[in-house]
Amino acid sequence: MKPPCVVVVKYLLPAIRVLITKELVEKHNLRKIDASEKMELTPAAITQYYKGERGSVLAREIEQSPETMKMISKLAEAIAREEATPEDVIEKLCEICAAIRYERVICKLHQEDLPTLDTHKCSTCYPPPKAEDE
Repeated sequence: MKPPCVVVVKYLLPAIRVLITKELVEKHNLRKIDASEKMELTPAAITQYYKGERGSVLAREIEQSPETMKMISKLAEAIAREEATPEDVIEKLCEICAAIRYERVICKLHQEDLPTLDTHKCSTCYPPPKAEDE
């Protein structure tokens, strides 16, 4: 059993970190060392994210979603301004993950990790609309 969270940890979280790192360095003019401290990651990890050595493939796909990028930009700004508590960051990361899952971005990756999954019938990330009570 491999829930979508496996794909999230393996592919999605690194991609989100790539995008947040780029925002912090390029838009908020933080040095990579400062970005690493604010994100509670090692400087080496930040360098790998920034160079595209981790998470870059899915990051390019996520960049195509204006709504998700808006959420990532808001989180990066809150991190840069030190306005986000660790709990806020976790909550926002989960919201970003949910938005990306809803857009079915990780379905192909999930099926690659779990070949028996029929993504046409899967409703884990993108549940069918609920029937309205009459």
